[in-house]
Amino acid sequence: MSTAPEPTDHQSGEDPIRGRAAGTAPAPLSVLDLATVGAGHTAAEALAATTELARSAERLGYHRFWVAEHHGMPGVASSVPAVLLAHLGAHTETLRLGSGGVMLPNHAPLSIAEQFGLLEALHPGRIDLGLGRAPGTDQATARALRRGLADGADDFPRQLAELTHFLDGDFPGGHPYARLEAVPRSAARPPIWLLGSSGFSAQLSARLGLPFAFAHHFSAANTVPALDLYRDTFCPSDVLAEPYALIGVSAVAAETTERARWLARSAGLGMLRLRQGRPGPIPTPEEAAAHPYTPAEEDFMDSWLANVVLGTPAEVAEGLEALRRRTGADELMVTSHIHGHHNRLTSYRLIAEAYGLTAEASA
Repeated sequence: MSTAPEPTDHQSGEDPIRGRAAGTAPAPLSVLDLATVGAGHTAAEALAATTELARSAERLGYHRFWVAEHHGMPGVASSVPAVLLAHLGAHTETLRLGSGGVMLPNHAPLSIAEQFGLLEALHPGRIDLGLGRAPGTDQATARALRRGLADGADDFPRQLAELTHFLDGDFPGGHPYARLEAVPRSAARPPIWLLGSSGFSAQLSARLGLPFAFAHHFSAANTVPALDLYRDTFCPSDVLAEPYALIGVSAVAAETTERARWLARSAGLGMLRLRQGRPGPIPTPEEAAAHPYTPAEEDFMDSWLANVVLGTPAEVAEGLEALRRRTGADELMVTSHIHGHHNRLTSYRLIAEAYGLTAEASA
């Protein structure tokens, strides 16, 4: 068996799964980005903005930067995470990069093993492989993506096992794929995370002893039950001796609470249109403010905004810490899916400063 390569400086002594809290922050803070395409902007501009955001997140002390697979959504440019991660890796140095996530039922496991083996070879010790079992799109698009793939989300555990065998090169003798090899493959493969918004992935993560990422930002009512299920049923593994969970959190910080809410409503209107089957670029805050909401639409907006941690930097930092304590999450992954690159950069900077990422820890 080949031996693992010598760790590079950014890997040495660093846990590949458990996050690092920068500065005086009480817990690790990370970023989930969708390469947001705002109204009046192009996908190319959105991708350039995501690249600048990743560099900024690295400087500010965020631990990891994940991008998510979505399809058929004009407001999201991160349709192929592996391609975007390769690009981001070339423009950063220490930031952990990962998928939050790759939707495994859309792909052949061998293809994902090759993509992330290549990413690990390009950026050793910096890659996370987050996997989801939803299609990340509508049914028609999912069928187009899965052409020739008979399996769907219901077969996720088998697909996951196959992917893991390809990454580790350890199919049992007699298996149809025992002689196949995912190339390139390193002894230090990317950690696998399972993503979820219900109890299914929580329980599967626990049974396999894997880290778990929960989508609190769009399934807040299920967060505590899912994390409790994960912890209560966790089985120690070669990967983790104890459970480790992060949660995705929508957060928007601005100079005033009123401005933060004004910015957040643009993301809310974008989500409303998506739920109505009318996906598009993220509307401007002005458009969101002027939209003639029906009572049902206003109720949706109120409900959606209730799960966004927003306000002044101090209010957001306090809200994030209260959420972390309430859920027991080991790490928070914030996402600001709002219009305007400057607004997003400012929000992440204000959050980092208020949460303590940029402060010097006392000796």
